Amino acid sequence: MPDAHSKPREACGVFGIYAPGAPTASLTYLGLHALQHRGQESAGIAVSDGETVTVVKDLGLVTQVFDEQRLSPLQGHLGIGHVRYSTTGSNTWENSQPAYRTAGQCGFALAHNGNLTNTEELFAQTGTLFSAVPGSQAGTSDSDVIADLVAVENQGGEGEASRLEAAVCEVVPRLEGAFTLVLMDETCVVGVRDPFGFRPLCLGRLEHGWVLASETCALDIVGAHFVREVEPGEVIVLDADGIHSHHPFDRADPHLCVFEFVYFARPDSNLYGRSVHAARQRMGRLLARQVPVEADMVMPVPESGIPAAQGYAMESGIPYGDGLVKNRYVGRTFIAPTQELRDRSVRMKLNPLEDNISGKRLVVIDDSIVRGSTTRKIVALLREAGAEEVHCRISSPPYRWPCYFGMDTGRRSELLAANMSVGEIRDYVGADSLAYLGIENLLQAVGSEQGFCTACLTGDYPLSVAHPVAKDALELFAEGAAR
Repeated sequence: MPDAHSKPREACGVFGIYAPGAPTASLTYLGLHALQHRGQESAGIAVSDGETVTVVKDLGLVTQVFDEQRLSPLQGHLGIGHVRYSTTGSNTWENSQPAYRTAGQCGFALAHNGNLTNTEELFAQTGTLFSAVPGSQAGTSDSDVIADLVAVENQGGEGEASRLEAAVCEVVPRLEGAFTLVLMDETCVVGVRDPFGFRPLCLGRLEHGWVLASETCALDIVGAHFVREVEPGEVIVLDADGIHSHHPFDRADPHLCVFEFVYFARPDSNLYGRSVHAARQRMGRLLARQVPVEADMVMPVPESGIPAAQGYAMESGIPYGDGLVKNRYVGRTFIAPTQELRDRSVRMKLNPLEDNISGKRLVVIDDSIVRGSTTRKIVALLREAGAEEVHCRISSPPYRWPCYFGMDTGRRSELLAANMSVGEIRDYVGADSLAYLGIENLLQAVGSEQGFCTACLTGDYPLSVAHPVAKDALELFAEGAAR
């Protein structure tokens, strides 16, 4: 949406590949392209030919950072890639990934999806380590802290082989919070999923190799067959011997972020062995049962509201139709110079189909409301186009609590549902009615016996976090470093 904070923002997407004889850099590019929805601020690829790790990264979308001229020199049989949306650390080139470090005679690269909750403590540990790590870069993200910790553990004497696998297993139990990692040195790719499994990671099989990716849609695009999800708490290694894994963490109950099903993941991906698209349609069906309304048309807020709107229409029997056309070519960083232009910002991406809207009672389906400003503008837009009634239905519960595990939602004071009742939100956005899917129905829709993190909806955090302190301290550190 035009408002950069109108939706929860995900941290990143990661990709790793070990495939001798394959065009590794090109396959990584395709994998990142499939994961572009998880981060649009920067993109990067690291590859190795068995002797040297080469990293290319920059600010921008995958197609802006890479072209044939930049990809063709990246020769090798293993590699990793990253697309970033910043949750900790500012959006600078230094914070783009993969992060690169040298250790002894060897180098390695790291890509991270998630957000640590003990970053302040780790900064205190690593503050004295930056000068001790050859090749250290002055990044300001928690990912840089992880890279420095691994670099210190990974340093060997002159001529010694890299011990990335052992270094990772030594470091990751010291991390707290959400972290899905892919790392590589000259000889292997390592994937890591935190013991709660907050962020997804899956394993795929190529004819002559292996792939790790945040979502199964990235496996599809490179022609890899899904093997399994990487287990929470697993360190998985891809090398010349195939795959093997370690479990260096204390066991914990899995808590995949439920918003992966609600919004983050691409609808053509699968999580916990279930179709994301089908789960979103079930959310819409259950929403129709829970809060029916008399109306003439069910319409989505494109594009994230489409599957739930389809489900609502199928269950309610109200015809499904399009009420808004989305302009896909508007950059998400647009800043209007005047208030008049800012007020028209929704029309930059969404324009009403007046013939479909005029004189009709509409059920408008969206997946979430965070700050409410975009929803308010959409309701006004529909009324201007002649809608007789506008009934907003949201396919997730009210978003009341900040996330500390990789979702950028701001402080609780900035969350609309944390400070207003449903009736007050209805009046604020200007709808005739407003209703949210209940938490029980949401969990029924995603339908897995495995666990979910619902902290942003319930305030029930699966691990202890110093709610404002650590995050605020990190934000101040990052802002100061950026200046």
